[in-house]
Amino acid sequence: MKEFAIRLLKNADLKKSIEEICIQNDFDTVIVLSAVGCLNSANIRLAGGKNTIEVKEDFEIVSLNGTISKGNSHLHISLSDEIGNCIGGHLQYGSFINTTCELVLGILEDYKSERIYDENTGYKEIVFKEGRLYD
Repeated sequence: MKEFAIRLLKNADLKKSIEEICIQNDFDTVIVLSAVGCLNSANIRLAGGKNTIEVKEDFEIVSLNGTISKGNSHLHISLSDEIGNCIGGHLQYGSFINTTCELVLGILEDYKSERIYDENTGYKEIVFKEGRLYD
């Protein structure tokens, strides 16, 4: 695994920035290793996949994890507000960085991935393949 670290700046869309980094650097299969920072607005799809919430207030990023395959991401985020209440779910576009986000990605060099529609879930799901076996 190779690591990639970057500091994202104020007003950047968190999800869009992560996907663009992967596309610009031609990263195939990526995982989020660490994300420390804050947002001033959050757009999150809740469990069940039907409802989203958009909240414009200051949040600390408590955790961010997920996978990115050829620029297509599946990211989950947990956030805490100014009194410590937490919200979380599937990160959507429109979640903007307040001051900073220190982001560390892991590039899985021994794996290739693609998203294939899964009839059981109704979504394009990631499929990992060991790259050295498929080259």
